[in-house]
Amino acid sequence: MLTIVISACLVADPKSCKDYTLPVDGDMDTVQCALIAPPFLANWQETHPQWTVKRWKCQPTTMNDT
Repeated sequence: MLTIVISACLVADPKSCKDYTLPVDGDMDTVQCALIAPPFLANWQETHPQWTVKRWKCQPTTMNDT
């Protein structure tokens, strides 16, 4: 299983940044994850308007992500 890791910073304080994880269902590799990620990122950004996505990546899910 893969996770989309979003690195986002507060709009009001761009130096205040945090990582968020979004689990991705399905059996896929990181390239497939990268292809399906944009709608997940757009939805996350829409529901978290106080944050700005600075970067993101797909990586294998770890115990800390669950």
